[in-house]
Amino acid sequence: MFTGIVEAVGIVEAVRSGGLEISAPALDDLSVGGSVSVSGACLSVTGLLDGGFAVDVVPETIRRTNLGRLRAGSSVNLERPVPAAGRLDGHIVQGHVDGTARITRTAPDGDSTILEMEMFPGLARYAVEKGFVAVDGVSLTIVDCGRNWLSVAIIPITAAATTLGGCRVGDEVNVEVDILAKYVERLAAPAP
Repeated sequence: MFTGIVEAVGIVEAVRSGGLEISAPALDDLSVGGSVSVSGACLSVTGLLDGGFAVDVVPETIRRTNLGRLRAGSSVNLERPVPAAGRLDGHIVQGHVDGTARITRTAPDGDSTILEMEMFPGLARYAVEKGFVAVDGVSLTIVDCGRNWLSVAIIPITAAATTLGGCRVGDEVNVEVDILAKYVERLAAPAP
């Protein structure tokens, strides 16, 4: 489990068949078999590298995320799992990306920036104003939402410490919606 509080921005050093090699000197205590959130996707560390790590990326992850479009030099948000006795600062993020969204508008709002995004089909129904969403692994409060879109505010510290500060119209981001909303929907549905 993650919190959506990004610990570091890593750089993709290599894209190999079925995986990525990422430099992340700040995350020096990762271990093979352990989990790491890479732009919101929970991946298992498959190898340790000098100043970084390797992960495998399976076809389902490629279908659901933007990880298949990463290239050497791409920046990614990184977070280690929260320890059982750790503080839950953001919200419950599983690292199970539900789909992607496309940035349709960016607008200054005081010191912050509003990002508006068109959601992957079927995901916007889980969004509620002042609810939360993980975008590229970052825990964010939903400012507003509609039938197929939502908007979030990126505060200056988030813009500086994550890849979201560099988002532009047309960029594709990974989205994980609130797991509780998905369970409520499933439990409220008639039994099959």
